[in-house]
Amino acid sequence: MAIERLVDSGPVDDNDKEFEQSLRPRNFAGYIGQEQLKKNLRLAIAAAKKRGEPVDHVLLHGPPGLGKTTMATVIANEMGAQIRVTSGPAIERAGDLASLLTNLSDGDILFIDEIHRLHRSIEEVLYAAMEDFKLDIILGKGPSARSLRLDLPKFTIIGATTRTGSLAAPLRDRFGIIHRLDFYSPEEITKIIKRAAKILNVKIDGKAARLLAHRARLTPRIANRLLKRSRDWADVNGDGIIDEVTATAALELLEIDELGLDSADRRLLNAIIGQYNGGPVGIETLAALTSEERTNIEDFYEPYLLQIGLLERTPRGRKVTSSAFKHLGKSPARGKGQTGLL
Repeated sequence: MAIERLVDSGPVDDNDKEFEQSLRPRNFAGYIGQEQLKKNLRLAIAAAKKRGEPVDHVLLHGPPGLGKTTMATVIANEMGAQIRVTSGPAIERAGDLASLLTNLSDGDILFIDEIHRLHRSIEEVLYAAMEDFKLDIILGKGPSARSLRLDLPKFTIIGATTRTGSLAAPLRDRFGIIHRLDFYSPEEITKIIKRAAKILNVKIDGKAARLLAHRARLTPRIANRLLKRSRDWADVNGDGIIDEVTATAALELLEIDELGLDSADRRLLNAIIGQYNGGPVGIETLAALTSEERTNIEDFYEPYLLQIGLLERTPRGRKVTSSAFKHLGKSPARGKGQTGLL
């Protein structure tokens, strides 16, 4: 059973969509962080505009919550292009994709979130569309079936994925620009929080902004959520101003510790320590221990725990580090250890 977590960097729910939209930058100047990616995209966009062509197809990958959707919108705005947004699971049939592509105009951008979840048959339709701007449609069935090739406008596909390895190689190779979004630095997250507070007309002091930044798991989406919850606490229990005391109280209520771990993170680490003396333990065994889906552990728990050095991936399974023992106030038990199935 999945756990609802404030520090979950997965997609936002309907109640938070308007909040997230209001905080998204619209151009490179307002986009904080990912400096190397912005340099490369600025060059590609400038060259495309100089030639009067659409920018090459772009694949953005990395952990959730780092700004892939926001970057797609920024690219569209910088190109002066219209953007249409869909997702891999929403395109169920080749006809759905054909409808999307034939309704595009020259220079338009089609953003496909979770592109790794496209069905293989739909990916095959994309090959010719991306490379030759042609769409092959099969009319009829059986011996009387015939193929019809349609010309498509010159468009750009921007794909976003947390799992590049799940993309078929022929589809991945058709993206001319492939970049990974990395975790942000605490300084960048602090700037993002201050920018969001200004947009929301919330007063926050520097110490509180830095405190929230260090607990936001180096992820802008989580930083914005922590800011929102701190604002709630300040409005109900204080004078509406987020200072260090207010931010600390809000984080304590949310059970988010100084490394940004919540109760679910600590439960996962404690399960490995308590049952397997720190591991290694196989991912399937770990999923059973925590009553979590394997994909949730791989996509939402592990990236940050690996990034800050509390968890290791080994050929024999997952293993907590000495830093994790220290953080949780535990010591390895001598002579104890088991191995879960991979």
